[in-house]
Order: sequence, then structure tokens, then C-alpha cells
Amino acid sequence: MAQFDLVILGGGSGGYACALRAAQLGKNVALIESGKLGGTCLHRGCIPTKALLHSGEIADSAREASTFGVNAQFLSMDMVAVNAYKDGVISKLHKGLQGLVKSRNITFVEGHGRLVSKDTVEVNGERYTGTNVVLATGSYAKSLPGLEIDGVRVMTSDHATNLTYVPKSVIVLGGGVIGCEFASVWKSFGAEVTIIEGLPHLVALEDESSSKQLERAYRKRGINFELGVRFKSHTVTADGVTVELEDGKTFSADVLLVAVGRGPVSANLGYEEQGITMDRGYVLVDNKCRTNVPGIWAVGDLIPTLQLAHVGFGEGILVAEEICGLNPRPINYDGVPRVTYSEPEVASVGLTTAQAKERGHDVVELNYDLAGNGKAQILRTAGSIKLVSQKNGPVLGIHMVGARVGELLAEAQLIFNWEATADDVAPLIHAHPTLSEAMGEAHMALAGKPLHAHG
Repeated sequence: MAQFDLVILGGGSGGYACALRAAQLGKNVALIESGKLGGTCLHRGCIPTKALLHSGEIADSAREASTFGVNAQFLSMDMVAVNAYKDGVISKLHKGLQGLVKSRNITFVEGHGRLVSKDTVEVNGERYTGTNVVLATGSYAKSLPGLEIDGVRVMTSDHATNLTYVPKSVIVLGGGVIGCEFASVWKSFGAEVTIIEGLPHLVALEDESSSKQLERAYRKRGINFELGVRFKSHTVTADGVTVELEDGKTFSADVLLVAVGRGPVSANLGYEEQGITMDRGYVLVDNKCRTNVPGIWAVGDLIPTLQLAHVGFGEGILVAEEICGLNPRPINYDGVPRVTYSEPEVASVGLTTAQAKERGHDVVELNYDLAGNGKAQILRTAGSIKLVSQKNGPVLGIHMVGARVGELLAEAQLIFNWEATADDVAPLIHAHPTLSEAMGEAHMALAGKPLHAHG
């Protein structure tokens, strides 16, 4: 039986970040992963989907080339080449991550691990014991009762990232981040797309103003959607899939993508047997990611925090530093940046208007239209930056829609997390012409000195 300071079950964003930071701090670490190092984010999630989105962006650029004075034309998608590009990105990052883990002298164990005691994980018949055990087993793509995934006509994002052809038509069940991103990809690739969403808006967790702007943009792109009505049933035929909604409407397409969220991977892993408190499959933790069992920690999609790779990454570092006695500050989840990488992008940090009001803030709002931004005009993108602020106080939320606005989150999260006011940000000089100028202009307008603000 091998003995370690930390035994980490799961090698995704949360697990490997914890391993690297703990090893950096001098701890002896074992990292156990049933699949490939890097987990869902690297191999089936964030990285492949963003590569597909970039291919789609280039396809759209080819279609619109004449608008920019370029003689080019879009012919077709070569999915063999698209997948080769995507897989090349993944492979390079995977090899780099493997090198990092090896260079830190982390014991990497390939195999399906199971918690067999409060300090021991068993893998391939071998046992690894740790003074601390960190659970980081991630999440899986969920479905609905009676909606069987066959990977051919009815698929999840796991299958969609490796599709070898462009379907002529797609139904996307779920209008959250994953559904909207794949809808954007497939529309750019040339498919007819219909999104079915039971809630009143697309990306319903975002500020309502952002959701409405994305819906307008999707209508303009020819992406269809049905909102506020739930899925009832489906029928698979040799030619495709037909979906019936509770209001009686039916839709048919070549394939159905089920994008109804992700659930925690925790079944049959020994968690309950060791007395770990759980809820609906999630492992419950305190603000330092401790479970109720001393010496056992949990991070990432396994716990009921934001299901984002960078959140798991941050939680992994937090746990490593807490174990090493550095007493890190707990994560403020309101201050985590969030992006939907569709076209246009939707990006935010902090509170929505509704959340701010629910928490008792005297709210002031400011909307800055990107029509007043030179770089936005160059890119031919529409959108806005919305500020949610405490009256005579700090900025409580920043909500953005437009091409590349995810890149503005670096400044936005500093503004929110440092509790800056509009007067703090307004004097800062932003490079011209950049989209970041819109951030400065929005805060200038909120501070009472608008220059290029429209409307």
C-alpha cells in the first residue's frame, strides 16, 4: 500500500490543479484518473467545443468576406480536417499537461478508482492511502427520463464534439450554455437549427437583457428556438428524429442534441459508504471545500458550485493551499467570470439586476451600446455592456454581449472583485481602438460624464 500526503481521485481541471499546486508546495501526491489526464474540459468539453466554434467563425468569415473587400467564398466544411485541427489542439495541450505532472514528480495512476476507506482509494487492485483524499470525479452529460441516448440520432455533447459530418438539420434540447454553443457551431457549419428550451429565455442564468440580445442575434442568424415549453416525447426513425412538445408542436431533424445539463459523477464510488454527506449525487462541502469527513475534500463539478472548468481549477488550488496551511481566502462565486462562446458571445461577472434587487441593493443600471465603439464597428458586431451598480457605491455586475466580449472579462472581474465604483474606473485610459474602450466608456457614463454613449 502506497502512502501519500494527498490522494486525488479525478484528473480533470480541479484534480490536476490541486495536484500541481500541492506538489509545488512540497507534498507527495498521487493523481488517479480513469480516462485521460485533463478530464472532460480538455477532451470532451471546453477545448474541443471552442475549436469547433473557431472553425465556424472562419466559415462565417468566408461567407461574409465580400463585406470586408475580400474576394473569397465558402464552399463546404471538411469535417475530417476540422476534427484533425481540433484533435491537434487537444493533443498538444494533453502532452503539455502530462509533462507538467511528470516534472512535479506526481504519481499518476490510470484506472477507475474507488474510495474504500476514509483515507484510501483502490485502483486496479492496488491501494493508495493519503493523509488527505481529494474527490474530483467531475460530471456527465444528463438526459431526461425516457430519452435514450444512442450516440447516432440522439446524442450528447460527448458525441457532438466528434461528429464526422455536418447534419442538415438539428434539434437542440436545452438553451443553456452548451446548447447555445452547439447551435452556434452547427449554424455556422450550415445546418438548420432549432433550440427547445423549457425556461422563458436562452442562457436563462444570465441577466435578462443579455438573454434577449442573444435571442435577437439568433433570430437574425436564422437559428430557430421555442421558449417556455417542455419536451414531451421523441421518435427515432431511419431518417431522423421527431420531437413532440407539451403544447403539441412537433419538430423533425436529422439529429437531436440533448443538452439539459450535467450531473455529478459520484455513483458507486464509495462516497456514501464512508459517511460523506451528499445531496442529489453532489458532495456537500464548506467554503474551503471540506466534506463532513475529516481529511476528505471535494472540488469541481462534483460539488454544487458553478460547473465551470476554471471554478474547479480554482477550487483545486484552494484545497492544496488549505492543506498546506496557507489559509487561502474562500472563493467568492459571484466574482467568477462566465462566458457563453456563441456568436455573439455572452459574458458576465457579478450579480444580475434581479439578483442585486433580491439582495436589497439600491440598484442603478447603465447600458452602453457597442454602436459607439470603433473596434465593434470594424468587427461588424452588435451588442452592449450593461453595468449593475449600487447607488453611490460599487459596481455589482457587468453583463456583455458581442463578438469577443469574453476577452473583456479580465478587467470586468477586477472591477467587481475589487469593489470598484464607476468613479474609480472612469479615469483609466483604454487603448484605441479596442473593445475594451467600451468598458471605460460605460463606466464614464455611469460616473456622469458620457462621451460616446448612445441612446
